[in-house]
Amino acid sequence: MDTAERTNLVTRFTEEVVTESEIESLFEEGTPSAYIGYAPTGEMHIGHFTTMRKLADFLEAGIEVTVLVADLHAHLDDEKSPFELLDARSTYYRTAIEAMIEAAGANPDGIEFVRGTEYQLEAPYTLDLYRMLAETTLSRAQRAGSEVVRQSENPKLGGLVYTLMQSLDVAALDADIAYGGIDQRGIYMLSREILPGHGYQKPACVFAPLLSGLSGGKMSASEDESKVNLTDDDETIAEKIQGAYCPAGEVADNGVLEYLRYLVFPVLSQDNRSFLVERPEKYGGNLEYEAYEPLEEAFVSGELHPADLKPAAAAAIAEVVDPVRERLLDEPELLADAYPETHG
Repeated sequence: MDTAERTNLVTRFTEEVVTESEIESLFEEGTPSAYIGYAPTGEMHIGHFTTMRKLADFLEAGIEVTVLVADLHAHLDDEKSPFELLDARSTYYRTAIEAMIEAAGANPDGIEFVRGTEYQLEAPYTLDLYRMLAETTLSRAQRAGSEVVRQSENPKLGGLVYTLMQSLDVAALDADIAYGGIDQRGIYMLSREILPGHGYQKPACVFAPLLSGLSGGKMSASEDESKVNLTDDDETIAEKIQGAYCPAGEVADNGVLEYLRYLVFPVLSQDNRSFLVERPEKYGGNLEYEAYEPLEEAFVSGELHPADLKPAAAAAIAEVVDPVRERLLDEPELLADAYPETHG
């Protein structure tokens, strides 16, 4: 696989790359490393799955991948995770992430998992953090983390320290590439700005899109009908997709199409499989798509109607989610320990 092919694997199905030329240079120089961090707060859902699926591309491109389960971050961000639940939620997140990566066609054994408490409590990390705290203004930290941590007129210090810690994690984990959702952009631009002044290289950045909610607009973790959960059964998934916002011919804010583009089609491509839409002969018969783009064109033109798309999308999404759900339900104590208020 040459540099162009590896770079395409890294950059496809993304929202933004900063910068593609830096990614190419990393491949020319040797074997690059990448990291993504997740604070173990609420239960993981399909939005996490689309982001995790991208790691299969990284592995195929020959990148060394680290997943940070950012336990301290989960508490620093307005105590979204109580301190006494950090261990249980970190265990659940690791298991869920491994299941998602495997369902995406990659081997989770090829990924290194690290918890924040394994290195964030001692030097040199702490000394670097103190230096960054001394030189970073409140407004700069707030601006960088505005899409990630909870904001208020009287913010807690934890949310501001969170931002600097995430910027520093890139260097502490020796990552050439920082990967995350597009909401992380402000933090990783801060990394590119301040790390060189502390003797570290600025990271290249790869940003995944944030999915629209099934009810339209932004996906909400607190709104069950807005997303597919990793433990939803096939019937529940079918009901959610059937009731989803998916107006004929419209692509904007269409979560059904986004699920297909960023999760289903990439997974199908791993096995050289196509996406089948079954419909009666009197309506033109079955449709088959090898890639997402022709499907979107057919949807916009009116050739593919939402009433035909939705059942096919629900079946394909359920097929992708099923092995993750089975893994989690095989170990019910994971959810019971991590979320005793809802699963205990």
